[in-house]
Amino acid sequence: MARLAFRTGAKSMKLAMRSAKMSRKLSVVKPTSARHSTAKRTLTGGASVLTAKSESTLVRATRPQWTTGMASGVSGARRYRLYKPSGVRRSERLPLVVMLHGCAQDAQALAASTQMNRLAQVEHFMVLYPEQDRLSNLQNCWNWYATRAGRAQREADSVASAVDHICLTQPVDPQRIVLVGLSAGAGLASLLAVRQPERFQAVVMHSGIGPGMASSSATALSAMRGRRVAVPLAPLVAGLHLPVLLVIQGSVDPIVAPSNGTQVAQLWADREGANAGRSRTVQRGKRYPAMITDYRNRGRLVATLCSVNGLGHAWSGGAPGLPYSDPKGPDASRMAWSFMKKQFAKSAK
Repeated sequence: MARLAFRTGAKSMKLAMRSAKMSRKLSVVKPTSARHSTAKRTLTGGASVLTAKSESTLVRATRPQWTTGMASGVSGARRYRLYKPSGVRRSERLPLVVMLHGCAQDAQALAASTQMNRLAQVEHFMVLYPEQDRLSNLQNCWNWYATRAGRAQREADSVASAVDHICLTQPVDPQRIVLVGLSAGAGLASLLAVRQPERFQAVVMHSGIGPGMASSSATALSAMRGRRVAVPLAPLVAGLHLPVLLVIQGSVDPIVAPSNGTQVAQLWADREGANAGRSRTVQRGKRYPAMITDYRNRGRLVATLCSVNGLGHAWSGGAPGLPYSDPKGPDASRMAWSFMKKQFAKSAK
């Protein structure tokens, strides 16, 4: 397993945000309609009591929550961290972004480098960070490649169980769930997307390797070096499609050969009968330029490949000073969220 770890270790980064206890107070949203404005109030001991007519205007006046938990399923237990933004209304159902860390990382390290929690607070979505167990891999790598032994499938299923648990216990919209993974996490995310495509709206792979590219530790090393030929994805039930894919890959990645990005995008395209469009270059300010290629089938987006020129094995646009994080790249977190929102909007039509 150590051979599959990144060349340099990384200590888990502690977030500035700490867990806060939920406030039990309720705040009233300013009336926005005639129905809201007619809500009656009575005074009891100086306190304002709202009638049932105005109940829909209530929000939970909570601070953002950063909590830990454990989910159990047929594939075993899975530890996780969960970020929940403040101001979630009682009847509201939020999108869920499932973040899978890379080797030598954990939930806190990935959250710190990607700053996804900060974005979740602004854009109002929840973030689930399943964590690998060191007993399963000493380097904290997901065993995305161990399909021959069945370990990869069991780990993917345990992540799905964690998603199930959050859907049952939190205000999550089951129609707006996406997978995001970095490196080994990207490999596991793609495997889960292929195994349960109906559950996810989109999958974002950052510096990872596609499903079917490896089946053991030896073949994984070969795939990481770009020396494996992709195996076509198995056909799906008629009418069922793979989640739309966004691939972000650095052009100078020394751990995962850049060709892997093109291969996984092509895997998706071949499965969905899509063709690559004309590539375009995008650059914002002094950040690394990125070449974007869309794969479409009769106008329907199947996959997008974003090749970042100058990016190594690091989260593009990540927080400065952290392992596997490069602030000079385009902001992958915002790029991923923008990609997700487009898929949510399409499915809502």
